[in-house]
Amino acid sequence: MTRFVFRRHPLRFLFLLLAALASIPVGIGAEAYDFRCRWCAMAEQARAALAAGDETETSPNYSPSREVDILHLALDLTPDFRKRTIAGTATLRFKPIAKALDELKLDAEAMTIASVTATESLPRWHYDDHRLVLTFDPPVPADRETTVTITYATEPRQGLYFRTPEMGYRPEDEHLWTQGEPIESRHWFPCFDAPNEKFTSEVTCRVPSGMVVRSNGRLVSSTADAASGLTAVRWLQDKPHVTYLICLVAGKLQGIEDKHRDIPLAFWTPVSQAAYARNSFRDTRGMMEFFEREIGVPYPWAKYDQIVVDDYSWGGMENTSITVLTAGTLFADGHDPVRSSRSLVAHELAHQWFGDLVTCRDWSHLWLNEGFATYYDALQGREQLGRDEFLLAMHENAQSVLSSTDGTPIVWRNYAKPVDQFGYRAYPKGAWVLHMLRSQLGEDLFRRCVTTYLQRHAYGVVETTDLQKVIEELSGRSFDRFFDQWLHHGHHPELQIRYSWDEKSRLAKLSIAQTQKLTPTVMLFDVPLPVRFTVGSNTIDRVLRVHSKSEDFHIALPAAPDLVRIDPEYTVLAKVKMDVPDAMLRRQLANTNDLIGRFIAVEVLEARRDAAAIERLRSTLNSDPFHAVRSDAAAALRSIHSDEAFQALTNSVAQPDPRVRIAVLRAINGFYRDAVGPIALGVLGRETQPDVRIAAVRLLANPGLTNGSQQLLRWMTTNSFREEITETALESLRQREDPTVAPDVLAFMRTRGQDLPTKVQADGLATLAWLYRNADDKSAAREYLVSRVNDLRPGVRRAVISALGTLGDPQAIPVVETFARAGKSTPEQAAAAAAVTRMRENRRPAAELGDLRREVTDLQKENRELKAEFEGLRKQLDALVPARTNPPAKPTSRRTLTSPRK
Repeated sequence: MTRFVFRRHPLRFLFLLLAALASIPVGIGAEAYDFRCRWCAMAEQARAALAAGDETETSPNYSPSREVDILHLALDLTPDFRKRTIAGTATLRFKPIAKALDELKLDAEAMTIASVTATESLPRWHYDDHRLVLTFDPPVPADRETTVTITYATEPRQGLYFRTPEMGYRPEDEHLWTQGEPIESRHWFPCFDAPNEKFTSEVTCRVPSGMVVRSNGRLVSSTADAASGLTAVRWLQDKPHVTYLICLVAGKLQGIEDKHRDIPLAFWTPVSQAAYARNSFRDTRGMMEFFEREIGVPYPWAKYDQIVVDDYSWGGMENTSITVLTAGTLFADGHDPVRSSRSLVAHELAHQWFGDLVTCRDWSHLWLNEGFATYYDALQGREQLGRDEFLLAMHENAQSVLSSTDGTPIVWRNYAKPVDQFGYRAYPKGAWVLHMLRSQLGEDLFRRCVTTYLQRHAYGVVETTDLQKVIEELSGRSFDRFFDQWLHHGHHPELQIRYSWDEKSRLAKLSIAQTQKLTPTVMLFDVPLPVRFTVGSNTIDRVLRVHSKSEDFHIALPAAPDLVRIDPEYTVLAKVKMDVPDAMLRRQLANTNDLIGRFIAVEVLEARRDAAAIERLRSTLNSDPFHAVRSDAAAALRSIHSDEAFQALTNSVAQPDPRVRIAVLRAINGFYRDAVGPIALGVLGRETQPDVRIAAVRLLANPGLTNGSQQLLRWMTTNSFREEITETALESLRQREDPTVAPDVLAFMRTRGQDLPTKVQADGLATLAWLYRNADDKSAAREYLVSRVNDLRPGVRRAVISALGTLGDPQAIPVVETFARAGKSTPEQAAAAAAVTRMRENRRPAAELGDLRREVTDLQKENRELKAEFEGLRKQLDALVPARTNPPAKPTSRRTLTSPRK
């Protein structure tokens, strides 16, 4: 399953979804965002809480007992699109394991159970809105095949989601979709909702004529019923899978098709979005060919569907033979190479083997699903895009891990909720564990291990030791320490390295210290650390075993090395700090065969912040052969934040790669300069690439542009793909904090707000509340927000509630409290509770805050003017004072000139 996170590389896309269960969709324009990293905001918040010292105790979580072996599940469902309900039956066939069964417990949330029948004596059953308990008397003997049929109805709060015209969606796009992982299936059918049980399944869905129904496995029948006017479509998944992988998508869909060998491939979208399908679908067949070749196991299911749905709460979900994708992955022509669905499509397709064919036994071993999918996404990127793109993917994965101070192991049972496991540990760190294994075993042996692991556990469940056993069996090596330190302990090595050269002995010395804080879950690591010395035209490689707190290594070399590179092939997940001589740094930055080395060099130059560093960064920005290094150079210049850095950026706007053009504009936007406005207007006047134009619109928020608010109001009403320019303009107006445009935003939201995509509406509502929050009269904004509080789109509803909290008008408290006091825990309830707290505190930001900000920017401007005036006076003085053979020291001259300024 895929989550979104802020990224830079190839998938640069539309928006960042917040946590799946309680998020408010936030629009962030079309800047560079990637689907590759896929953990949720909720998990990131949990990680931050841990880092801040939140020591909330949680009990270990274990797999539930399997008292029965479920053989088959049959669902027969009739959705009511007007009422947004479903009614149907769930028929479960099973056999008790080992002993007679007197009670069968099933998960079932907020359902109306009409009847329960069974092939064995079932005198009673009990349902408490959460669990359905069936009591057999006499108990069902072990191994006796038994069938129960449950007739039920529900209006799902989770698990199954309607997208209908009454909710504000296009009539031609009406549809429903389901989400099972981690534990949402219980909201739309009674089930054993845990990943340690596999069974075959079938889904029959009865829909109005003309609607499309897609589900797991193969299509068995489609039968029209003249009496009801409905068509019953039956799908059968005749290979075992777990509960959370059962899927149903039904509605007004349009598809395109392809084939890999005898496997049908299809890509479906809501009808109005069909024109964009091919851009996202085009690589699927080639990906499947690559994965079969690389993994060594044929694609294991009858077909492969990919279906785009509206307002999906994740990036993608790898249900067996049918992946559900966010509509955000679609893009129009002209957005290449800034946007691509490659990473998302590859990740979810890899899951058909890793997560579907073999599935983690419980959520503590989630990395076996997500780490493999993340790593094989990167491997497929290497196949399609080249080695540097692979290294970039692993570099970004590494940065996501190395930025953490969290000591939680990858395999961890003490989580509060299963969704908490969907974080950096399972995704990028899991991918790096596999990359290190591949590096140590070699590609061929690693491939054999993976193939054997899948074949041995096909259609079964696995835990981490299952992978370790295969690796040790085929390699003949012990991997106890590797798995212990990387999977059952947390964090990563932090290496402080000092280099020196002894000319007399011709020895290079590397002093290496492990500086990570040791705790019960963080240990000293034992890692093979490759080092490469370049001496003239010769390359000398050594592998150092780093395993102590501090140790020295001496390496004999024929002469002083021109370059020393730690881990040159990028095979160890470690945070490395090492100072190198300037000459080495120049060579490292110039080495076009060493992408990671150039990233490191840019980071070092950013920290130096001197004129020489700025010039090298400017040169890198304009000459490096790889787009991501150039983008990093732009970000480094922004960080340096000097006049010289700004000049280097403004002289580098004309980049051949739109990804770098975006990076330069984003960097320029980090400066307050009068020149920013003309740059933005110049780009908007000549640029045709849509994503670059969006980045230029964002520049209009810069306080250096005096008429920026009026410019943004014009762009706010500009039509664009998915209204992304409108979204960016609304965000930028919020950033400018200009309350004079609040009535304009309110008028726009009144006339067009409800027609905007959900995430754009959420941005508009947030901007409206932000601009009115300090107003003396908030009634107009409050009345509009209250009128939208019962919007049928959950994302909009949560956005309205949150906006009322931002607005801070106590008169809205009674309205918001109706959500805060809801009987059941819902995302709206959480948002409402937070909003009520903010309104009651009524901590209105000081009215002087805006004045203070303007004062600061005015002072910055005055400072630059004074600097320019000083330079002019100095030149005049130099012209008036006769030249001397021995001129006075510069400090004396400067002191005389600057003292009046003090």
